[in-house]
Amino acid sequence: MKIGKSTVPRTAICTSNEHTIVVRGEDLCNDLIGHLSFADYFFLLLTGRRPDAACSAVLNATLVAIAEHGLVPSVQASRMTFAAAPDALQGAVAAGILGCGSVILGASETAGRMFADVAARVDAGATLDDAATAVVTELKAARRSIPGYGHPLHKEVDPRVGRLIAVATEAGADLRYVQIAQALEKVIPGIVGKELRLNVSAAIPAVLMGVGFPVASLRGVPILARTAGLIAHLAEEAETPSGFALSYQATRELQYEGSVPDGFGEAP
Repeated sequence: MKIGKSTVPRTAICTSNEHTIVVRGEDLCNDLIGHLSFADYFFLLLTGRRPDAACSAVLNATLVAIAEHGLVPSVQASRMTFAAAPDALQGAVAAGILGCGSVILGASETAGRMFADVAARVDAGATLDDAATAVVTELKAARRSIPGYGHPLHKEVDPRVGRLIAVATEAGADLRYVQIAQALEKVIPGIVGKELRLNVSAAIPAVLMGVGFPVASLRGVPILARTAGLIAHLAEEAETPSGFALSYQATRELQYEGSVPDGFGEAP
């Protein structure tokens, strides 16, 4: 990422005066509040344009698909933080979001960049199968995982994948990146030596890129969605605490493998 040299802060997102708040060139109160869903507003904030019907349907579907994922590490971190500091909801949400990386939630962005790589090779003259084969071969040679493929639970099929593709199809979205995702899935077994099925982290960029969502902001979708899920978990934590129970279970299962001083464990 480039560090700018400008000495004047600039923004095209928002301005205001005594009477009017302007967001992306539109009057917040008269044009947006009550007229735009939050997901559509998110797209407007991000890109400066309102989403069309296909984009709106797909973006809303992806946010719903990834908002909740059970007691994954980021949720556990959030709930344990809230248990320790129940007066700091924002800190507990932040603790969960800080756990978003290449393994949890960040795979959508990585998969999207992989799809863009395949698309660029096809645009340069390669067939889709050849481009997909080359990308997977390069990842294997570099001993890197294939983002968005394989799931510890949904080994045969991630049910969210088919539903997201169906929403995109019904909405009339461009399915180019869905086809790229499926081409990658097809060539993986012959290169990697095992079948790895599309998971939701690949389906999200596949459908979003087809409606013009910017690749550089793909990670923002699961982050935004998961924020809603974290707030739900923290509301439950306030009523039905689990944060300390999670901590106790970790302590109970802990196996210390370091050295100890002479006499450790003996009665004083």
